[in-house]
Amino acid sequence: MNSRLHPIPAGFQAWATVILVAIIFIPALTAIADEPTMKTYTFKTLAASGTILQADVHRLPGDEIRPVVIFIHGGALMMGDRKLTPKPGSLLDAMLKAGYAVVAIDYRLAPTVKLPAIIEDVRDACAWVRERGPELFRIDPENLFVIGQSAGGYLTQMTGWCIQPRPRALVSFWGYGDIASAWYSQPDPFYRQQPIVSKAESETSPGKLYLYCRQQGLWPKVLTGFDPATEPRKFDEFCPVRNVTEEYPPTLLIHGTKDTDVPYELSAQMAKELAAKSVVHKLITIEDGGHGFSRNDQETASRTYQQVVEFLNEQRKK
Repeated sequence: MNSRLHPIPAGFQAWATVILVAIIFIPALTAIADEPTMKTYTFKTLAASGTILQADVHRLPGDEIRPVVIFIHGGALMMGDRKLTPKPGSLLDAMLKAGYAVVAIDYRLAPTVKLPAIIEDVRDACAWVRERGPELFRIDPENLFVIGQSAGGYLTQMTGWCIQPRPRALVSFWGYGDIASAWYSQPDPFYRQQPIVSKAESETSPGKLYLYCRQQGLWPKVLTGFDPATEPRKFDEFCPVRNVTEEYPPTLLIHGTKDTDVPYELSAQMAKELAAKSVVHKLITIEDGGHGFSRNDQETASRTYQQVVEFLNEQRKK
């Protein structure tokens, strides 16, 4: 028996190399092709101030027309930004995997502007997504949803009555529908446990300003210029809970019972008003939950995000 090794033909070696490269790299290329994309657009420019407001559009690749979620960030209307990362297990990741395009928007912040200007920015962003979205990033304007967290949850609730056409449905994470009641218009016991911020210190950073406002009960006045104690009716147009009608969009409210920033009762109050007007809604109560999900709450967060997807899917126009 001849045991000598025969040389491998050069042509066979070339084909073997091609096959090996394909085995190694094609799965990687496929994974890259499935990765979400992000593109930034300018949706509003204010010539007087030179302010540019932008939106980050996240979506999976392809030309499929997708339902769209407008995401509104939190930060007490004084802080925060639109930046989102589609890391595994995140809300953005859940939305994208469910087939939604997600548009995370800018808005101007206090104290540079008052609340009406902030609401105007949200209104303009919604109009831009509805009007330009089908052409620019292939979305279905008939299936437009709004999701927000904290102050973004408040603005989300505002879109339920102050923009037309109304969104298909809303999702408010630890949001609020009333900005004039005691929780915001009187000194907050939780925040007064922290070192008291002086008026001079409040002017040094947005975080200090927020602490000052909560410790002194001045947030509504700083944001609107009105005093809830002496001008209560001025807040009618700024409180979603006062503007719920039968036409209000289906709404999902999510809130923790131990939220020290926005009391759980604010979402319970909104749920009660929605029920009184026969609006489709659901309140997800996070037992012992705080203001947001911590690292130890990932199982709860994942379950909640799936409930969000299910709620949006139920409200989609077929």
